[in-house]
Amino acid sequence: MSKIGFTSRIGGIVSAFALLLPTLSFAAEPVIVDQGTKWTDTDRKDFYSRDQGSRLMPLQWIIALKQPNGEPFMADNLGRYGYLPNETSHPAGMPIGFTIANGQNGQEIGMNCAACHTRQIEVAGTRYRIDGGPGIVDFQSFLADLDVAVNTVLTNQQAFTDFAHAVLGPSPTSQAMDELKKSVAAWHLPYHTLMTRALPAQPWGPARLDAVSMIFNRLAGLDIGPSPTYMIPENIQPAIAPVRYPFLWNAAIQDKTQWPGFASNGNDILGLARNLGEVYGVFAIFHPKKDSWRLLGIDYLANNSANFQGLSALEDLIKKIGPPKWPWAIDQALADKGKAIYARKTEDGGCAECHGITPGKTRFLDQKTWNTPILDVGTDSREYEVLSRTVKTGVLEGAKIPFLAAPLKPVDTAFNVLGTAVLGSILQHYVPVLMKVEDVAQAIGLKSPFPPETESLKEAYIAPTTSEENPSYAYESRVLEGIWAAAPYLHNGSVPTLAELLKPAAERVSSFKIGPAYDIVNVGLATEQTKFDYTLQTTDCSDRNSGNSRCGHEFGTTLSPDEKKALLEYLKTL
Repeated sequence: MSKIGFTSRIGGIVSAFALLLPTLSFAAEPVIVDQGTKWTDTDRKDFYSRDQGSRLMPLQWIIALKQPNGEPFMADNLGRYGYLPNETSHPAGMPIGFTIANGQNGQEIGMNCAACHTRQIEVAGTRYRIDGGPGIVDFQSFLADLDVAVNTVLTNQQAFTDFAHAVLGPSPTSQAMDELKKSVAAWHLPYHTLMTRALPAQPWGPARLDAVSMIFNRLAGLDIGPSPTYMIPENIQPAIAPVRYPFLWNAAIQDKTQWPGFASNGNDILGLARNLGEVYGVFAIFHPKKDSWRLLGIDYLANNSANFQGLSALEDLIKKIGPPKWPWAIDQALADKGKAIYARKTEDGGCAECHGITPGKTRFLDQKTWNTPILDVGTDSREYEVLSRTVKTGVLEGAKIPFLAAPLKPVDTAFNVLGTAVLGSILQHYVPVLMKVEDVAQAIGLKSPFPPETESLKEAYIAPTTSEENPSYAYESRVLEGIWAAAPYLHNGSVPTLAELLKPAAERVSSFKIGPAYDIVNVGLATEQTKFDYTLQTTDCSDRNSGNSRCGHEFGTTLSPDEKKALLEYLKTL
């Protein structure tokens, strides 16, 4: 894309973005929930805006885009999708988790983990901010509406003229207009291809996202095909296994992560592998190419926008986020009774055997972790279909990472493609030399030529296995600190409150509204919501593979009503 007028118009970008501000009001700021002394206001501001390498589109473009009603696309900080205002953003008017960085086309807008992992709930008219909490955001509607907005610019002459004047100035030349339209069309082709092939007919709804499918689709469908588009459209499949956004506190010290537990975790290099896969899924630029003289035979970094320093800084910030402390009154005597119930054996209605704090694996440099049991408790199985998907490997065909990953076949699992892309990128970042990996190993006489801290990468992506003869659909069992703030529950967000989760699956509600209104008695989503006009319809145990099954995790269901009430009171204190 031509950098038409970018340098001379930086000040104009800031001024134009400021025009979006009249709809904002900071008069009633949310209550900031206590998340420990390590989590400071400075850390919070950094978390909200730190660049990780995501490059959605030029900032000028998204400022100039319109909604169908004529309002700016970025109006109200994208609050219609549940994104939250970042009062200290630069430029002003950005939502939390939306970033600005210099890219190939001047200043570009992107996203970081805070966009989907900052929660705001409402109780009795008061809003409460929970950093690192599962976002109550409608990502699918954001993606689809952005596609419509750009398509309108390309197909409606008046819309394009207005857009071009906003981007280029009041009197652009016809050549500049033509170049701009070509650039927008080139951007829209892969994006529109992804949207039409990946977004499901049954929406994920607020608070849920099929993240694994979208990462696979982005990487295999848009990044590893032939130049100039880099697309392999047939690799893109509908994203029909939505899950709830996980909470981030204590994420860095789990010994396993990702809902099916396929990623080892617990030190900085494994954290980087986890986070790099995430940024490849949210608009990072990544186009590897074959290079026989490059370490590993593929150049993973030549066209790669991932910000390794930013990813490391965000991981350090996440380590500081403590579990949120319940901001309302606690009946301590009742909570004490609940604590005893929590400590019981699982068959007696307790939780500690699966969700208590116990030692996990010790990682490089003697870093201790918490055990994260990966267990099949009868919950929805759809995500396992995603993990077994196969794709054409494109430019990565034959790519191998000795000591860590086998060569990719012409058609291989999307899981293996992601693992190879992430590990290859990290290793070239650590060992930026133009030598063949086999020559390095032979020259220095080592089993592995990579730095010792990268040895744990062999566990970074290990696909879970299941079979028709002995099917198992296991998911992580996390420590429950802060669980009160993480509704809806189960990995796929199919149960609205902890009180419902303590019922047998057959008695749980089959549908519920999703939004920020919170029920502090039943601990979870309130029955009535006004933020989104969305009701999640779930399925029972007769359809465990629906992606929306409320089946499974029938623990504590035989407790008496008084015992359940006591257990809920204790869970509020974690």
